[in-house]
Amino acid sequence: MLPIAKILKSNGTEGDILIGLLDFDASDFNTEEPVFVEFDGLPVPFFIESVTPRGGSRAIVHLTDTDTLADAEELVGRTICLDAEDDSEEEEDFTGWTLYDGDRLVGEISGLEDIPGNPCLCIGDALVPLHEDFIISADPQTRTLVMDLPEGLL
Repeated sequence: MLPIAKILKSNGTEGDILIGLLDFDASDFNTEEPVFVEFDGLPVPFFIESVTPRGGSRAIVHLTDTDTLADAEELVGRTICLDAEDDSEEEEDFTGWTLYDGDRLVGEISGLEDIPGNPCLCIGDALVPLHEDFIISADPQTRTLVMDLPEGLL
């Protein structure tokens, strides 16, 4: 989740809220995509029905299902977030690349096992965590991936 605004206070009696924007422009809100507000540790989706900018860093917002002052007051102090999953940040598909552990040849990568929070490269019967801390270099022209894997992993 990517925090984009803090809910500062309620505004009026119809469920509107005043938000303080965090490095985000009010005109960038997409009413087709949900925003999330955390309740009891879980992100709850809301759709934005209206946005009225108030200066450069604040806006009056109306979220779905917040129709009363009490609804708005329940949101005060919480953070509005966007889903951080983005197609541009998708894991690279290294299928067909050659994996090295330093100078040692490990083998050809046969696929990516997309385990949530822990994507792994498939090399034969082994799964190798695809973590940025392990990657030394990736060369798309030679299709080689060099990693520094923890001892005993293979």
